[in-house]
Amino acid sequence: MAVQSVEAPVDAREQGLPGYAVAAIREDGRWRCTRLASDALVDLDSAITELRELRSEGAVVGLLDVDDEFFVLIRPVPGGIALMLSDAVAALDYDVAADVLDLLRVELPPDDDAADDPWPEGDLGILADLGLPADVLEVLANELELYPDEQLASIADRCGFADALAEVVDAR
Repeated sequence: MAVQSVEAPVDAREQGLPGYAVAAIREDGRWRCTRLASDALVDLDSAITELRELRSEGAVVGLLDVDDEFFVLIRPVPGGIALMLSDAVAALDYDVAADVLDLLRVELPPDDDAADDPWPEGDLGILADLGLPADVLEVLANELELYPDEQLASIADRCGFADALAEVVDAR
């Protein structure tokens, strides 16, 4: 995955961005996935609101593949939200990534860091209880040879919802 080097179009909200936004929901020991509104790729609040409205007794995880450049994991937790951004440098070019850093209370990286390798930011243990330890998630996020959709597929595989995710993503 290369560092994002071009700015997202100003009218990205109206046109949408390439990628996908999916919710993975675990109920009664089974996973199902459902597509989130396309606004979720450009508006973090929209994604969070939609995930919270799903209301499940089991786990709910939002997976955003934004413009084939980076991914975001979102998980409603008691008293708040857990977030993980695969590439903090993406916040220089994408509002949704900047919003993640804002909620995490992490400063935007300086422009001169845009030439550096991407680095993940946020709760790397976000999926630890689902079978994906923090150190493994960090390795996946730092795997520059993989595109975000491939990284998310690997995450889904390790957590047990790869087939459900593939079904929703392939249906688009």
